[in-house]
Amino acid sequence: MSKEFLINELENLGTASRVNRERVSNLVLDNPKLLPHLIEIVFEINNKLSIKAAWVLELVCEKHIDWLAPHLNELSLNIGKVYFGGAVRSLSKICNFLAIAYTSRTSNLIQIFLTESHIKAIIEVGFDWMISPHKVAVKAYSMNALYIFGKNSDWVHQELKLIIKQNIMKESAAYKARGKMTLALINKN
Repeated sequence: MSKEFLINELENLGTASRVNRERVSNLVLDNPKLLPHLIEIVFEINNKLSIKAAWVLELVCEKHIDWLAPHLNELSLNIGKVYFGGAVRSLSKICNFLAIAYTSRTSNLIQIFLTESHIKAIIEVGFDWMISPHKVAVKAYSMNALYIFGKNSDWVHQELKLIIKQNIMKESAAYKARGKMTLALINKN
């Protein structure tokens, strides 16, 4: 299966319904050689197909985050360039998956391959997403990833606290709930 095959499947994905996204993600899960092509399409940032590719990548990573290990350099170099809302949402969720896997008690490839440089890039883009006009889901996933990675860097928690406190009054109820929960976790440490 080729990149052209994957592009065709993405073009015919249809709406963002879970069943449609799972249909294409199952193709990648059944044919892991498609993963590099999928990642390549995600980072074709001016191509609207990148949104659908990001949706599919999110579902692949939900099941096999370790598959992203060989692609962490590409991810960390390009993640900050993505600007379509749907793609940013999926990538923020993938960053959250990475943070969870990195700190998991179960040994995994992310713990081996995720470097300080990768973490720094994820933290940087997480803060960018927190202060940009993104939807609450992006900010919620970013908050959680920043909280997790911040356990090893005090400055991350301090900056995250400041941003949440500055924005909590003007954001949605969902942001307020997640923000209060994150502040409580930070203050507990």
